[in-house]
Amino acid sequence: MFQSCTRTFRLTASLLCLLWAGCTTIMLETGKKAFEDRTTEDQITDTKITTGILSRFSEKDKGLLLDVSADAWEQQVLLTGTLDSTITRDEILQLVQLDPRITAIYDEIQIVSPEEKERRRKQAEKQKADNTEGMGQTVDDFWIAAKIEDQLVATKGITSVNYRWRSVRNHVYLLGRARSQTELDKVLHICQKTKGVTSVKHFVKIKPLS
Repeated sequence: MFQSCTRTFRLTASLLCLLWAGCTTIMLETGKKAFEDRTTEDQITDTKITTGILSRFSEKDKGLLLDVSADAWEQQVLLTGTLDSTITRDEILQLVQLDPRITAIYDEIQIVSPEEKERRRKQAEKQKADNTEGMGQTVDDFWIAAKIEDQLVATKGITSVNYRWRSVRNHVYLLGRARSQTELDKVLHICQKTKGVTSVKHFVKIKPLS
């Protein structure tokens, strides 16, 4: 029984590290959560949702952890990345739908050629080896995501910890919570004006502080 618990713990820890591409990043994200507008209960539930999704991905094909990213915010899940088959994408969606706690799934997985998927996977593997954030992202996408983060953190009136964003082939996707339309407009403007970005799509809810 002890060995079983140990294996479970190791699997959970490994999946969390994969989620943010490194245990160091996990620690930083944990610190940020203290400033989020999500409740502690939502934070815990979202983490469990994401861990479960990654576990099912890994069981199907460990390579999927390099191809697809899953971000959860208040039980809504954003799927991004690239695959070379609509059949695989459908299978991915079925795996995500197994969790009854999820209230919405935003499928933004792009279908690309097998050659491009393999190229992106190799780049993601390199980033993982270098212990940098950006699973499922190419170097250009990682650069875009990093530039967006720098600007969101530095801009007054934006609570950056309330947002999750991904860049896939220069298309930016956002999930999270804005305290006002003004804040959301600032966030979208930053993303749209970031060099290299070709489009921005968001699933951000406006929820003023009560």
